[in-house]
Amino acid sequence: MDKSENRRCVLLAEHMISTKATVRSTAAAFGISKSTVHKDLTERLKNTSPELFKQVRAILEENKRERHIRGGLATKHKYESRHKLLMQRS
Repeated sequence: MDKSENRRCVLLAEHMISTKATVRSTAAAFGISKSTVHKDLTERLKNTSPELFKQVRAILEENKRERHIRGGLATKHKYESRHKLLMQRS
């Protein structure tokens, strides 16, 4: 692993820790793929910075536990906005 990958791993980890971000939002913030973010944070970071890895792993586990709730809320908002549009048209 070269220096730029190490540096990217640390930057991604610091961003995720400071914002409690998801893999998807971290990828969007840095303009890279979710796969790259996930691989950097779950595999490469362990060798680069074990302390950051522990913190990131805790956030990833929390996001995994909460994803079904986020999905349900997204669906709820989707149908609420559709309902509002229909009501405005009537």
